[in-house]
Amino acid sequence: MAGRPAEPEVIWARPERSGRGPRPAFSRADIAAAACRVADAGGLDAVTMRHVAAELGCGTMSLYNYVPRKEDLYELMVDRVAGEYDLPEKPSGDWRADLTALAHRARAIMHAHPWMARLMSAVYGFSPNTMRYLEYSLTCLDAIDAPYGEKMELVAMVNGVVTTYVANELQTAERTKSLPWSAEREHAIRMAYLGREIASGRYPRMAAAFAEDSGPIDMEAVFDRALARVLDAFDTRSPESARSPESARRPESARRPETSRPSDTV
Repeated sequence: MAGRPAEPEVIWARPERSGRGPRPAFSRADIAAAACRVADAGGLDAVTMRHVAAELGCGTMSLYNYVPRKEDLYELMVDRVAGEYDLPEKPSGDWRADLTALAHRARAIMHAHPWMARLMSAVYGFSPNTMRYLEYSLTCLDAIDAPYGEKMELVAMVNGVVTTYVANELQTAERTKSLPWSAEREHAIRMAYLGREIASGRYPRMAAAFAEDSGPIDMEAVFDRALARVLDAFDTRSPESARSPESARRPESARRPETSRPSDTV
């Protein structure tokens, strides 16, 4: 006879410990920290109940007493990383600058924990630290006359830009590490090929695009423009207030290297 189907459960709705019995050996914070260490060292696929239990120094079955499912473990991990946002006590009053600063912080956090890109999901969006982040994001938008549903959509779109951008950066970096030759050598070969193809005359619009700006691609500027376009689309009520997100200062540690355009080597 088949067992009773499992019921959905939110780990945050469960008490961390009952009032009876001995004090647990580990807290949820301990478990989340251990799981994040495992993921930082070996990627998300390395996060198994056995590996996390070993990191904690306990038996695998003992860990199940604290975290019934690996999905719960993921939720603890997302919440811990969301706690790395150093949110001001209150927004500056410039909602564009505030959301841009949050986006840059999110990008830096996701580079510090590359596995986070795979766990960016609304399913994990309502833990204590993620709700703290969301509440602050909505507070940044208090000056905007729009329904909260639209404000939530804007925050989701900004997060989507960050996640997509970082995922592409991480995939490119991962591929580069696996090459049997240097990234510079491959880049030179590919750009030489592309230059010959563009010079053939079959791609006049691409040729015009590369001729228009032959300098290296500033990945920071591309990221800022992507954010600005999302914010511009939302700021239809006061277009004159739109300004370049360059005014939101970025930490130097968040800067990514520039990438050359094909015409650099043509």
